[in-house]
Amino acid sequence: MTTQPAKDDEPTIGQLVADASRDISTLVKKEIELAKSELKVSVKFGGVGIAFFVVAGFVAMLAVILLSLAFVYLIHWNGDGLALHWAYLIVTGAYLAITALFVLLGIKKVKQVRAPERTIRTAKEIPGALKGKA
Repeated sequence: MTTQPAKDDEPTIGQLVADASRDISTLVKKEIELAKSELKVSVKFGGVGIAFFVVAGFVAMLAVILLSLAFVYLIHWNGDGLALHWAYLIVTGAYLAITALFVLLGIKKVKQVRAPERTIRTAKEIPGALKGKA
């Protein structure tokens, strides 16, 4: 079996590998640039959306304060109900009870958080797969 020298117009294996590496590198760079440009637009819209949520939260907080005052004066009822200091204590106690309820619910949900076990298991399989082991 004799080997024939490579013709001048046919690229060598080294040239093919170099071209493929350069093309893959360019493709990856372009994909990253595309992702960055898409993320810039998404971040801009997301930032504006978050600003709207912050403003809405602030207005809602003001509404809660005014509603609290309305409850106090409802309990007081122009002097025919409880004294103002008792009305304020009742409304404050109600808010503390609601806060305690949400804290307990939050603790219950946080205790349900688990590690991503399936992801960890498959991630541990990657080195073996890259080495050709099943």
